[in-house]
Amino acid sequence: MIGFVRTSKKTVSALVAAVALVLAGCSDDGPPEPQTTAQQFVDAVNSGAADAAAALTTDPAAASAALTGLYDGLSAGGTVTATPDFAVASTSEEGAEVTLDATWRFSTTTDGTEEPDGEPKQWQYDTQATATETDQGWKIDWDPAVLAPGLAADTTIRYTPTDALVTPKVFDRAGGELMSQQVVTLVNVDAAADPAAVASYIGRVVPTITAESIASDLAAAQGKTVTVVPLRQSDVDPIAAPLAALPGVTLAPQTRLLTTDRTLASPALAGVSDLWQQQLVENRGWAIQAVKADGTVEQLAGIDATAAPDIATTLDTGLQLKAENALASLPQQSAIVAVQPSTGNVLAVAQNAAADAEGPIALTGLYPPGSTFKTVTTSAALEAGTATPDTILPCPGTENIEGRQIPNDDNFDLGAVPLHTAFARSCNTTMGRLGVGLPADGLQQTALQYGLGVDYVTPGLTTVTGSVPLADTPAQRVESAIGQGQVTASPFGMALVASSIARGALTAPTLVSGQPGTADTTPPPVDAQVAEQIRTMMRETVTGGTATQLQDIPGLLGKTGTAEFGPNNEGAHGWFVGIQGDLAFAVFVAGGQSSAPALEAAGRFLR
Repeated sequence: MIGFVRTSKKTVSALVAAVALVLAGCSDDGPPEPQTTAQQFVDAVNSGAADAAAALTTDPAAASAALTGLYDGLSAGGTVTATPDFAVASTSEEGAEVTLDATWRFSTTTDGTEEPDGEPKQWQYDTQATATETDQGWKIDWDPAVLAPGLAADTTIRYTPTDALVTPKVFDRAGGELMSQQVVTLVNVDAAADPAAVASYIGRVVPTITAESIASDLAAAQGKTVTVVPLRQSDVDPIAAPLAALPGVTLAPQTRLLTTDRTLASPALAGVSDLWQQQLVENRGWAIQAVKADGTVEQLAGIDATAAPDIATTLDTGLQLKAENALASLPQQSAIVAVQPSTGNVLAVAQNAAADAEGPIALTGLYPPGSTFKTVTTSAALEAGTATPDTILPCPGTENIEGRQIPNDDNFDLGAVPLHTAFARSCNTTMGRLGVGLPADGLQQTALQYGLGVDYVTPGLTTVTGSVPLADTPAQRVESAIGQGQVTASPFGMALVASSIARGALTAPTLVSGQPGTADTTPPPVDAQVAEQIRTMMRETVTGGTATQLQDIPGLLGKTGTAEFGPNNEGAHGWFVGIQGDLAFAVFVAGGQSSAPALEAAGRFLR
């Protein structure tokens, strides 16, 4: 079988020449000439060489037109690849009567990527042909039915996809409609448009679109049409008529999956949209139809479409909106990820406009976690037995540890204090010393227990948790112990850490109900006693440590973090990870310079 590809006239001519050479080279000792002609005919059909195949028939013009029409009809406007596989199944004793077995295979593509269609779509049949000896040698008696049953001079055959019987909706964890298919209208403009006139209408709906921005887009397009903005139906209706009347403006309605609440936006919804599209594809049908000149349609093959199921997500719409509102006023890139520890359900994934410009940082952005990583460092020390919550340890304002000068924030000095106090007050010097006493893989293994460094394949969700490399030298362990050096985490990864501490166990994340993620590794279980001790220290952090500004929030546990970055550590990210009942979350503010902006955002989120 040779896969069919649409060919240029030059290519077809080359194929004709190739077939001619084959004909010229036939040996008297080979198969009977009718059989040879039949084989050459199916080879040319399989190659997509309409003219070459037609030249082997008694009516080349009619055969070429029929073959070209068949190729085009089964290719469905270029979105479907139709691959023919014809074969000579049998011939009569004289070779004049030929039976052809035919199979057409169809693959549907979107944006050049094959859809996950499940079972391959194919159309199989057999046809009969007769070979006749003419002055030009043996030829296939031309009859359109040689190519396909139902094909005649006044009939065309086409491949037709059929949409799923029911378009799925997307629901939140409470069963409320989260997303649905809606009509949007693309506002397209070309070089004839007046940017100021277009902006005078669109600016009422989208203030960021101005005459200047439209003019800039047109200039960059170099004469091509530009889509200025897609508008929801309710937005375009009041301005559609005058907008469409402007020179150089066209309105193009189409359907898209959109949030029911227009104010809701989450990077998690991109993956949900992909799942939604996949379910539409998997439940589509298809048909091979014979269409007569009078419009009568007969189905020759195919599979009926089915109803695409709805998608139930674990997102909490109310919590999602609270997270979005908590970040909206921040100028820096910011994110909040919230997880339900008891189930692993992802409840909210939010980031602000500044973060949206960089991509889904809430789920895949990697940053040094700073002092929030002290949850891991302290856990590792407790597991190793090198300290207990009440072990008295030094917390000097600054200390040279293995050649690295480690300061506390503003060089605060607590003297000798219990470990739980050093944790609550976020003593870098204490944690640096604890890190030195751990084995090279101590922090790495404890981080894995909490999910940091474990990556998941989760339906509807693309995530990266982070990385905690081996720390072979004492200096490396000092850096890692305070969440610096080569340690990185995403906001999603730190939310998973908080969730594991809250439950005392690592639970796979879930975004689509009943479809938890699959981990790339299975770490040892969390030490439940250690997790309980960390929870107690996190409570002290709120009641008497670095997060006291949130102490009015009932039952809140937390850990602040400031993480330096840049060539000379000139910048700092702000973090806060928290637990409140069956809610675990991480707040991240890029370049916040301290944990204060993250704490303030957490307060807005929880209050």
